[in-house]
Amino acid sequence: MKMKWAFLSIIFTIFLVLTGCEPLLVLDPKGPQAETQADDIMLSIWLMSAIVIVVFALLAYMLIKYRASKQREDYEPPHIEGNWLVEAICVGIPVLIVAFLSFVSVQSNYEVEATPKGYEGKEPLVIYASSSNWKWHFSYPEENIETVNYLYVPTNRPLEFRLYSYGPITSFWIPQLGGQKYAMSDMITTLHLAADVPGEYMGRNANFSGKGFAKNTFNVNAVSETEFDEWVEEVKETAKPLTEKKFDELLEPGHLGQSTYTGTHLEFMPPPEGENGGHHHGASDSDKDSDGEHDEHHELNDSSRETEHHHE
Repeated sequence: MKMKWAFLSIIFTIFLVLTGCEPLLVLDPKGPQAETQADDIMLSIWLMSAIVIVVFALLAYMLIKYRASKQREDYEPPHIEGNWLVEAICVGIPVLIVAFLSFVSVQSNYEVEATPKGYEGKEPLVIYASSSNWKWHFSYPEENIETVNYLYVPTNRPLEFRLYSYGPITSFWIPQLGGQKYAMSDMITTLHLAADVPGEYMGRNANFSGKGFAKNTFNVNAVSETEFDEWVEEVKETAKPLTEKKFDELLEPGHLGQSTYTGTHLEFMPPPEGENGGHHHGASDSDKDSDGEHDEHHELNDSSRETEHHHE
């Protein structure tokens, strides 16, 4: 009786604790890329659960059927040869499971690396996301604004993040919108996301990058396109311009709150792409075209600076 009540108490405690847990962010998707990954996770969980149940059922059956029994002292169990059918099942089923999960994983990888489903015909919002110790800098080249440690993005529009780092390797991750991807100092990596549902989401660096790693987070505000346009106009009217001196201060190691600026650091400190060095992985043809325009823009800026210096 005591064992029975102890067992029931343990079960009750487990359920009580679990009721206070928040749902896992990766299983609460708010975008097509995250939904694809959540489906893969749940498929793997159900498949592994089925395997565990079958294995434990077979274990219980074997323990009961072939348990030790009272036999005479000179009893010798019969010699049994291997069974090809049993061996084929023991080897074949794991091979089929691994092959199935590999197929699903490769297929979903192609999906999350491409433009999100349903957004193929829409122009993406390009955002350069760069990390430094221990903060995130988000540059909107089309809107000509920059934010620190927070994002404003429109819903129902594809998002194209171009990632790089001003320090150690970091990993850009918004669990409810999609998977993580590395940001490195000598190359651009591209991540395609989209938000279907308005809301506030958590983003972070998912790769250990020093003592300030734990607080290397940022907020994501997904709003309608109308609200996004209003936010852009408000920033242009109220925010201070981002200067090279100010950006150098932002790059100093440490934690900062959220801040907003007009202009971007891309004007005086270009990302590591095109003629500016490094590799260019994960970029599309449209990326290369924009890179060419970007380099031409900087050449014009350099020429204008030389002209100004000459006049002085």
